[in-house]
Amino acid sequence: MKTLGEIASFINARLTGDADLPIGAITHDSRSVTKDSLFICIEGAHVDGHDYIDAAKEKGAVALLSARKDLTAPEGMSLITVDNLTEATEKLAPYFHDYPAKSMRVIGITGTNGKTTTSYMIKEILSRAGFKVGLIGTLQIIIDGKTHTAHNTTPDAVELQNILAAMRDAGTDYVVMEVSSHALSLNRIAGINFTVAVFTNLTQDHLDFHKTIENYRKAKEKLFTLLYRDGCAVVNIDDIAGDFMLKNSAASKKRTYGIKKAADLSAAAVNVKPKGARFSLKGKFGSIDISLKVTGLFNVYNALAAAETALAEKVNVGVIKVALENFGGVPGRFEAVWAGQKFPVIVDYAHTPDGMENVLCTARQIVEGKIITVFGCGGDRDPIKRPIMGRLAADLSDVVIATSDNPRSEDPLKILEAVEEGVKEKIGAKHHELIADRKQAIFRAMELASNEDIVMILGKGHEDYQILKDETIHFDDREVAREALKNLRG
Repeated sequence: MKTLGEIASFINARLTGDADLPIGAITHDSRSVTKDSLFICIEGAHVDGHDYIDAAKEKGAVALLSARKDLTAPEGMSLITVDNLTEATEKLAPYFHDYPAKSMRVIGITGTNGKTTTSYMIKEILSRAGFKVGLIGTLQIIIDGKTHTAHNTTPDAVELQNILAAMRDAGTDYVVMEVSSHALSLNRIAGINFTVAVFTNLTQDHLDFHKTIENYRKAKEKLFTLLYRDGCAVVNIDDIAGDFMLKNSAASKKRTYGIKKAADLSAAAVNVKPKGARFSLKGKFGSIDISLKVTGLFNVYNALAAAETALAEKVNVGVIKVALENFGGVPGRFEAVWAGQKFPVIVDYAHTPDGMENVLCTARQIVEGKIITVFGCGGDRDPIKRPIMGRLAADLSDVVIATSDNPRSEDPLKILEAVEEGVKEKIGAKHHELIADRKQAIFRAMELASNEDIVMILGKGHEDYQILKDETIHFDDREVAREALKNLRG
């Protein structure tokens, strides 16, 4: 526990009030305020924390942190004022918790695709090796075996340090953490050095935020500059950006994995089947056969990333084999939906050109009939990839149904028109439909499917919501697919 005076001194802030006041917690969310909290008043694009000062006080906040020079704290509350609230918060969050990341080995995973599955594979291996493992990622946060809802792939600096402190206090050995390009650009990972940094791949995404692919690559590269000197960089050398990550790594140890190029760890004799994938894992230890329950070449790459990370942490290769072979997959990642039908229905999070290409190429390997693809592109997000994804879907599918995928403030039909530009480049008069209502689109796909076909529902994966212009509604592709299949049966 820190006093308000200690906090003010550390972040070079002006203090008005009681310097000896003990602070039990820090937060910028009035809903999470507890007794003796310091409430950080962040002025966001849509919400101003200063509007919630009274609510924070009622819940037990005893002091405020703000950049507003004219602010006067309510009676009974103290105030510390700074010039740059973002910098002060990034500095304060790890300090307040005594730098919890230093008490654990932290593994960060970055890349356009594969972060989530790779993180779960690494967690599976380390847990099987006898370690207590915490996880921070897109789907959930796991602390001491208990799951919590995740709101961002990588939480903001304050929330992240709160989570890390809870993990440390629970006796966690390893933290496995997805690290998004947004988090790296916005410095949400302030105060953290990494034991291992993993790079999966780099393809076009988030250019609405980063503007150029070069900026996007540099954001990913930042993770490797945050490695401990005796840490390890684990990189997909088959990816064009792999060498860039290695070159800019701060760690003395560097390991590569791949299938196409020579690498420290590689997969040979890869055999992808509908219900799994088999390959020979080759490294300094020799060769060992791996039989995955999850399918797709992309999952072979994810397994390589996880295995190389574990080897860097000196986990026995036999433990790695058992863990990978028992790994059952991640919700919304090439997840099969069965409801009595004879054709497979796959729900996947693929929302980038590379992600779409990976899953549709896998579908082609395992299907005898047509590939029927339902997908959309998000509103208020990178518009450049819309025709690209339309072109890919048309090239790799037999039937394309373009639909909505979190249209947000944009007109769904305008998004579909941009997607259709790419579709028409490839298939011309081949069967394609534009159905803005995602439920109707999924129902339509089921109507068109025959026994030898496969229906691919892409873009949302594990998400159970649809973000519209004026509201967010419950929507789960898996639930709707089951409803459509039930309706199909009669």
